[in-house]
Amino acid sequence: QVQLVESGGGLVQPGGSLRLSCAASGSGFSIYKMGWYRQTPEKQRELVAIIISGGITNYADSVKGRFTISRDNAKNTVYLQMNSLKPEDTAVYYCNVRSLSGRLNTWGQGTQVTVSS
Repeated sequence: QVQLVESGGGLVQPGGSLRLSCAASGSGFSIYKMGWYRQTPEKQRELVAIIISGGITNYADSVKGRFTISRDNAKNTVYLQMNSLKPEDTAVYYCNVRSLSGRLNTWGQGTQVTVSS
C-alpha cells in the first residue's frame, strides 16, 4: 500500500511561481513513473508532466518551458516547479505514481492551484 501526500498549492498572481511536492510512503513498492496531472470542472484530467526512473521527462505542450518536474528517489518525492503561471493553469493538481508493471497506480488527494490577480 502506498500513500501520497501533496503540498504546495495555493493562490498566486499571473506570472508568479509555485512548487508542488508529492511524497510517497509505504512499503513493498518500486516506483517507475511519477507524474502530475490537473483537472478543472470543464475538462477531463490531463497530463501535465511525468518523469520516469531514468530521469526522462515528458511535458504537456501548454507547460513546456514554464514547468519543471523532478524527483528525489531517496525520498520517493516528486516536485513540480511552476513558473510564469497563467490563469489557464488554474486547476486541481494530482500526483500519480506507478510501477513498471502497472500493478501500482496510486493518486494523491489533489491540491488546488489558483492563478488570479
